[in-house]
Amino acid sequence: MSVVGIDLGFLNCYIGVARSGGIETIANEYSDRCTPACISLGSKTRAIGNAAKSQIVTNVKNTLHGFKKLHGRAFEDPYIQAERAKLPYELQKMPNGSVGVKVPSFFTDAERRSVMAAAQIAGLNCLKLMNETTAVALAYGIYKQDLPALEEKPRNVVFVDMGHSAYQVSICAFNKGKLKVLATTFDPFVGGRNFDEALVDYFSEEFRTKYKLNVKENPRALLRLYQECEKLKKLMSANASDLPLNIECFMNDLDVSSKMNRAQFEQLCAPLLSRVEPPLRAAMDQAKLQREDIYSIEIVGGATRIPAVKEQISNFFCKEISTTLNADEAVARGCALQCAILSPAFKVREFSITDVVPYSVTLRWKSSYEEGTGECEVFSKNHAAPFSKVITFHKKEPFDLEAYYTHPHEVPYPDSRIGRFTIQNVGPQHDGDNSKVKVKVRVNIHGLFSVANASIIEKQNIEGDHNDTPMDTESSSKNQGKDDELDKMQVDQDEGIQKNQAEQQNQADEETENAGTETKAASGDKQDHPAQPKAKAKVKSIDLPIQASLYRQLGQDLINCYIENEGKMMMQDKLEKERNDAKNAVEEYVYDFRDKLCGVFEKFITEEDSNKLTLMLEDTENWLYEDGEDQPKQVYMDKLQELRKFGQPIQERYMEHEERPKVLNELGKKIQLLMKAVEAYKNKDEKYDHLDPAEMEKVEKYISEAMNWLNSKMNAQNKLSLTQDPVVKVAEILTKSKELDSFCNPIIYKPKPKIEPPNDGQSKANGEHNGPVNGQSGTETKPEAAKDNSQQTKPPGEMEVD
Repeated sequence: MSVVGIDLGFLNCYIGVARSGGIETIANEYSDRCTPACISLGSKTRAIGNAAKSQIVTNVKNTLHGFKKLHGRAFEDPYIQAERAKLPYELQKMPNGSVGVKVPSFFTDAERRSVMAAAQIAGLNCLKLMNETTAVALAYGIYKQDLPALEEKPRNVVFVDMGHSAYQVSICAFNKGKLKVLATTFDPFVGGRNFDEALVDYFSEEFRTKYKLNVKENPRALLRLYQECEKLKKLMSANASDLPLNIECFMNDLDVSSKMNRAQFEQLCAPLLSRVEPPLRAAMDQAKLQREDIYSIEIVGGATRIPAVKEQISNFFCKEISTTLNADEAVARGCALQCAILSPAFKVREFSITDVVPYSVTLRWKSSYEEGTGECEVFSKNHAAPFSKVITFHKKEPFDLEAYYTHPHEVPYPDSRIGRFTIQNVGPQHDGDNSKVKVKVRVNIHGLFSVANASIIEKQNIEGDHNDTPMDTESSSKNQGKDDELDKMQVDQDEGIQKNQAEQQNQADEETENAGTETKAASGDKQDHPAQPKAKAKVKSIDLPIQASLYRQLGQDLINCYIENEGKMMMQDKLEKERNDAKNAVEEYVYDFRDKLCGVFEKFITEEDSNKLTLMLEDTENWLYEDGEDQPKQVYMDKLQELRKFGQPIQERYMEHEERPKVLNELGKKIQLLMKAVEAYKNKDEKYDHLDPAEMEKVEKYISEAMNWLNSKMNAQNKLSLTQDPVVKVAEILTKSKELDSFCNPIIYKPKPKIEPPNDGQSKANGEHNGPVNGQSGTETKPEAAKDNSQQTKPPGEMEVD
């Protein structure tokens, strides 16, 4: 099971993988751990990452980049319209009005749902959408061994993340095995690209004056200028001296040049640098901390490498900043750690995480009281998450709950609505009173708000009791002349009803998070409630259906359509890759074989055949760039097979010529060794005196036949020219060598039989000094000797006589 964390940035992506040895940031096919967040669309295929980035200038209108902050936004959104003016490619309005893993902490519900839908379309099982700064905090804290104990004062750490498009600040409190986010603030509209834009604007104006060039009217020139300004910005972070900016053939075949130093850059970006401090101050105010309460300041994100940004942060806290975390990979590593914690496949050190919600959320509903509306703030900004809350309503009919962000000015979004939730199947009680409806709202681990479930509390009278007994103190007060306030949100005070509801809704409430809390009265415990009447009455909880209508939410049918389209595109990508591989194989064969015809293959082909084959290769090359530019895979395979039909014999002659001397030499040596063994046998060498004469005669004959075969083949081969096919091939020689081994070796190298003890002139003592024979140990001969003695029934000291 693969467990990964994905840092989907505005400019680049990083992927962390949880392995048995820890977290590893994996490299792409270019051996680079940083993959550009870029997609280039061709006529038949897509390029992703590094391959797509290389086409930004050449394929301007079809190369997509900078799309991270387009998630979940309406096409008419002013931000989208502003981005359209900068992007070289065109945006299209989708059917639902939207444009369309870790996320920035300021992402709204619509943006988070859009990312979740994208993960689903891509075939990813997203366990959790994690806020970027929380991921960084997890990567920082889980390996710390010196964190204070749970009962001690927590260690407060500030995390500052300024990436390419956004700026986020988070303050976290650490104890041993515990992380709690105290506050999070952000500026979604300041980041590294804003510094790039400042440089682009400066040099565009300079080139207009100096070279009379209008850079912003030429998309390709503008993209090249952005790339060069980004490089210059990085150089100025390391050098304070004047640095040149040179671009060849920039526009109208003109070369342009300029220069800038760090002091000029900081003066140019002074308005941007002034926006660094406000989120820091706001985070400290929300966390209610002083500067001396901060243990350290950790910075991540590419833009925090700008010296002026680091100086602003350091001056605000009056403390040196820390750069112990990997500025680029910390988020991906934190996400991978969180994924490993959630996955049953990994055993990870226990570490609890309490995050916060970035915005306040309010519920609004229609009230029957004077035909007005009621509303309630469900949770406030920086409330702990995930969590759930139960709200009680008194209604006689179905009603709508509209969720929206309480403070629209805090949301980087023109529309503060989240969604509308209709509670269905609500009716009055049997006695005509309003029904008590309990609605559970939650923010899940992804940071998504929803109305999780709703239930109606129904009064039921036991037979024999015709009195309408009140359910609890709330309902009693309602029946006492306060019918005009039945729509007001009520605080649930009835412990008995709560337990009954919990039992009825146990399945519905079982979610991934366990941080749910139910809104209850702050005054008094169970003893403060009036005693329940003795009337025989009971209550019953019935689940109610909820119809959710989320704003800018992709419908499941549309998502399924996109999943199907993505599958088709993946298959098309695969087929196109196979087609290109087949085409490249033909092209490679043409170039490789043509070079060898003038090199190593030159001696193995006649001049006439060489000219014909060269002409065929040239024709194939021309065909590849003309009619064969876009042909099916099978056409390329057939073309390659045709070329190999002419080229394979030449290649085989070359390979045979190279390998034949080696195998012939080995066969000759083998025959010589066998002939020496036969000669030694004839000379009565005791090493071979145990061999059977008939078998040795067969060996001698076989060796002689092999020698004759070898000599005849070598003589015939020597008469042929290099341009002719060989008489004997390497495979035949190897087969002959194996046959020789299998026939001769078992006979010649047959081991000697066991040597019997000598029968005269040898004493027992002398015999005992004889060593083992044929590799046998002395201990192995003792059982045999014992057997012989028992059979002959001789005395132990008497020698055996034949």
